[in-house]
Amino acid sequence: MRTWLSWLTSVTLVIGGWTFLPAVAGAQNVAFVTMNRILEDSPQAEEAMRELEREFSPRDSELVAEREELQRLRDRLERDGDMMAPSERADLEREFSQRSREFRRAQESFSEDLNVRRNEELAKLQRRINDAIAELARERDIDVILTERNVLYASDRVDITDDILAAMQRD
Repeated sequence: MRTWLSWLTSVTLVIGGWTFLPAVAGAQNVAFVTMNRILEDSPQAEEAMRELEREFSPRDSELVAEREELQRLRDRLERDGDMMAPSERADLEREFSQRSREFRRAQESFSEDLNVRRNEELAKLQRRINDAIAELARERDIDVILTERNVLYASDRVDITDDILAAMQRD
């Protein structure tokens, strides 16, 4: 009885293995991409960062200058406030408060505008990356491309990140 059960188990494993073999063979058309590396290293990502820098650098410089001016006003109030006439001190405190509020509003506006533009550039870059990945997948007849978000391990054999970066440099 044991021999028969052992033989049946062996036959079942062999037949099950043969039916599983095509699925394993089909898995050869799987590739892996490190999206974070592409987002950091692609020439399009570098250009997007330079564009954001060009666009927002003047406003950032203005905010830095205003922050320094506010610091000078604060220092003057702390240093000379006791020696000032009460009306002069009140005027300076009022000016400091008003400029501080305006500075905070300008800073918030700057942050919001920068985030919106950064998200726009990121979305545009992700579309370009996805297009490059899809094109390479069609060229190489790849069935599935995975990213680091859903893979625990990928060997270098299936990693096409360098190929995607090369394609994006040609673009």
